[in-house]
Formats: sequence, C-alpha cells, structure tokens
Amino acid sequence: MAKDRLAPLDIMRKLVSFPTVSRDTNLPLIDWVDEYLNFHGIEAHLYRDPDEPKAALFAHVGPWEEGAVVLSGHTDVVPVDGQIWDTDPFEVVEKEGKYFGRGTCDMKGFDALAVWALVEAHHSGVKRPLQIALSFDEEIGCTGAPPMIKAMQPVLPKGSAVIVGEPSSMQAVSGHKGGAGFDTHVQGFEVHSSLLDRGVSAIMHGAHLIEWANQMNAQNQNAKPSDVAAMFDPPFTTVHVGMIEGGTAHNITAKDCRFSVDFRVVPGECKTTWEARYRARVAEVEAMMQSVVPDTKIDVSQRFDVPALQPEQDGEAESLARILTGDNANHVVSYGTEAGQFQEAGYSAVICGPGDIAQAHQPNEYISVADFNAGHAFMKKLVTRLNQ
Repeated sequence: MAKDRLAPLDIMRKLVSFPTVSRDTNLPLIDWVDEYLNFHGIEAHLYRDPDEPKAALFAHVGPWEEGAVVLSGHTDVVPVDGQIWDTDPFEVVEKEGKYFGRGTCDMKGFDALAVWALVEAHHSGVKRPLQIALSFDEEIGCTGAPPMIKAMQPVLPKGSAVIVGEPSSMQAVSGHKGGAGFDTHVQGFEVHSSLLDRGVSAIMHGAHLIEWANQMNAQNQNAKPSDVAAMFDPPFTTVHVGMIEGGTAHNITAKDCRFSVDFRVVPGECKTTWEARYRARVAEVEAMMQSVVPDTKIDVSQRFDVPALQPEQDGEAESLARILTGDNANHVVSYGTEAGQFQEAGYSAVICGPGDIAQAHQPNEYISVADFNAGHAFMKKLVTRLNQ
C-alpha cells in the first residue's frame, strides 16, 4: 500500500487490475479501497452480501451533518469472454490518447476519481460533507444498490445530492428509463414431432409470448409519445427478448424453453402495469397448453427491477452538476442506472460521469485521456465548492 496520496490514474490502474466481473467476487477491490481510505484517516463502512462474496462500501468526510454530496459508482464489470482484446483487459494501457481496460469507461474511471476526491476533501477540511458509495452487481440488474442504500441510512448522515458517475461525456443527465426483467420458463410435453397435435412444444408456445413482445413494440412505436417520453431515444417503452434456449432434438416437441423478457419503461408509465400485461398474456398461452396436456405450465420470475430516474423540478443534484460542468442542455438516456434507486430512496440524483457509453461493454473498452482529465477537473471544482 503506497502511503502517499495517489493520483486518479494510479487509483484507476489499481481498480482495473481487480477482475470484478459480476459473476465473481469484488472483495479484493473493496478491501483495497477500505485500506487506502483508512490509511488517510477515513472510516469506511461495508455492506456484505449475505449470499455471495461481495460487498458495497460507503464513507463520509467533512462535518458530521446531513446534506452531503454523494459520489456513486459500481465496482462490477461485464465479462470479457469471447471478446478479442488487443491488450490485457485488466491492465490500463495508454495509447493513442486513450486508456484501455475493462471498466475504464464503465465505470472504474469514475470510481477512481471519486476515491481521489474523497481523500482530497478529507485532507482539505471541507465545510460541506462528501460521501462515496461503491456498489456491486449493477451490471446484472442494479441489484446491489438497494441494500447498500438501506444500509447507509442508519450509519451516515443523509446526503442530499447524488452524482451517479455512469459515462455521460460529463453531461448532466436528469432522466432515464426504468427497467424490469423476467425469466420465463415454458414447460411443454414431449412427443415425436410426427404426432405434433398430442404434444405441447415449449418453443412454439413460447413464440406466442415473443410475438406479443413484437406486437407491443410496434404498438408503442406507432403511438403518440407523451411529453416526457418524447425526450428519449427511442421515445417509447420497449420489450426485448435477448436470450433463448430450449428443445431436445429437431424431431421432438420441445419440453422446455427458457428466455428473458426485459422492459425499458419511459418515466410516467408504470412497470407493474407492463408486468401485469405480460403475465396476462402468459396466462392465455398457458391455458392453450393445458387444454392439450394439463400438466404443462409457464413459470415467470422477476430478475431485476430498476426504477426510472424522473427529471426533477429544480433538482439539487442536477443544479450542482450544471454549475460544475457548465452544461445547460437537457439530457436523458434509455439505459438504467442506480440513480433511480437513490431517487426512490429520497435523494436528489443526476447522472454525470466521464467517458462515452458507446464504449461500455465493448472489446478494447477505453476512456479517452481527455475525458478522464475532464472528470478530474470536475472533481477539483467539486472539492473547491465544498470548501466554500
């Protein structure tokens, strides 16, 4: 452990070196941040997942009072399996004005800047408090943030403005769609395909549900969007099936079919309403199956539930991000983040971080040196403001 104050790039190099793919542990990274903050006299608190070797970390510096600015990031990254990289994905490599490495953009670059800012704020004796919140399992549905936020409440004074540092090219993003994902398991009845009418194909009946998704997308796309929905691209709620598996052989009616159905819901529409509509269609298809073989069924289980980030009227977090960046345009995004979860817990929230979301999850992921430096300048301005 280096005893000096590390530069943001050095911190990012260290964070990227931990292969915190969501399916694996993030504890070595969390332990390193905990030790680094402790060395600088900052007490960090951990929320440990009860089922997996994972943890979230949060800490507070400055006056022990409410009203802190909270810097929020996630520590997990997506896999590199099957991707072709020109460099070691878990090593930061600088070339052509870019820092390459898994998570440099999404979002260990911001995490490194947040750790740097917390240490700087602590040593400068800020007049307004600053907090950091580093979560886990964001990449598999933002499932790690809610228990972390709940754990923060009785331990730290309540913050008032949360900056979620997802890559936004340092623009102040005030809204995003909500998300809900459902794992669907269609359980049919196997017969030889020559006796098709006596069996129940899980794949062919599952196709009814996938076609329902297509119909909903066409219907939503053709409808006139609300004023809020019109801000988004695309300006409507989308229904997506991204993975499917099933079947035994080409000449057997499929006994099983599994797929995921994900909704990205514009603010102003209710995720539970979309869930109810989907489950109603599931019930109709299940009845069709059971009219042939009563023991067939369809199981639906929710995989994730991410609230939308609603644009706030005179929101504190958005106002702060605009002051620090000089960005006065309106920005919304269609992907989900932990910002909606903080907002749901009573915080003002905004998305503002370095990097371009187009680079997230890609082979040869990178953040440009210019973007990383812009993030550093943002943090310098933040610490200065907290000292005023």
